[in-house]
Amino acid sequence: MVLSGEMDKEGGTVSKPPLLTGPENYDYWKARMMVFLKSIDSRTWKAVVHGWEIPYVVDKDGKTTNVVKSIKDYSKEEDELALGNSKALNAIFNGVDINMFRLVKRSLVAKDAWEILRKAHEGPSKVKLSKLQMLSTNFENLCMKEEETVHDFHMNVLEFANNFDALGENISEEKLASKILRSLPKRFDMKVTAIEEAQDLASIQVDELIGSLQTYELSINQRKDKKNKSLAFTSNARDEQETGDQESDESLSEAMVLLGKQFNKLMKRMDKRTRPNVPSIRFDTNKQPNNLRRPRSDEKPNQPRGVLCHECEGHGHIRAECPTFLKGQKKSLAVTWSDDDDSEEEGESESAKLVYALTVTMKSAKL
Repeated sequence: MVLSGEMDKEGGTVSKPPLLTGPENYDYWKARMMVFLKSIDSRTWKAVVHGWEIPYVVDKDGKTTNVVKSIKDYSKEEDELALGNSKALNAIFNGVDINMFRLVKRSLVAKDAWEILRKAHEGPSKVKLSKLQMLSTNFENLCMKEEETVHDFHMNVLEFANNFDALGENISEEKLASKILRSLPKRFDMKVTAIEEAQDLASIQVDELIGSLQTYELSINQRKDKKNKSLAFTSNARDEQETGDQESDESLSEAMVLLGKQFNKLMKRMDKRTRPNVPSIRFDTNKQPNNLRRPRSDEKPNQPRGVLCHECEGHGHIRAECPTFLKGQKKSLAVTWSDDDDSEEEGESESAKLVYALTVTMKSAKL
């Protein structure tokens, strides 16, 4: 349950005035204090604006003397004015901290206390004029930042407006609206052009302008979020594709390595089978081969025994007619044809396997 006397964030309550702690919160204190004084009654605020004079005794001729009138002798009107001054002075005394209270402790009139506080924070006319010039320069240089929202920028503009009010300079709605439109970043260019063409800046209200800009800002943020989600989805898909490509490259490399090993085995096997048969020559340390043996000059030739066969070393026939040679040739021919047939069949089988492996590898590379 919220009570009427619950304190707000600035230190005041509904029944207690706001607290002035120094120059940093004077602008807000002044505006809130004015409303608080008016909420008491009209006589209280009139005592601050017009002041209150202590009643003096009037002689028989109607002239005011230097004698202060006693409270019991106050007229009804004088009593109401005195009551209004007392209420205003009480609110001011309770609306300042101990340091500020030292400035107004001796005051008996609410208007005097109010002016003391105003001059202490606003300064005399020259200081006030200097503050206004500095404030005007900062206000003209004010621009909305890229990362700043419309709401935050609106609060900054109102901060300047309140500072102008505290120095007695009021800024019109037209000037505030024009300043806001001129200070927006480039992303609002289309909206600013549409507002300037559709509406008259002299009649536009700042609240309506801010609402329209916030709606446009919301649509920009929604489009930006959709774009970011789309970019994130594309990036994820690209990463997955790159991962798949890397895996495909790795599998292709492994397949090519295995295929190379199989190809090398096949070439070695075919090389062995297609190598020509070279007759081996066996050497004996004690005697030379028959086909290389020659008679020495001092050796007497034996009596002719007929033709010598170099195959079986028999006499009476040549090597081409030797049964041993013919039998060996027949077996060699049979074995050669058999080996050729087998090698051709195995070569065809190995070639088919090699072609199939190449086909599978190329298909996997395309995928």
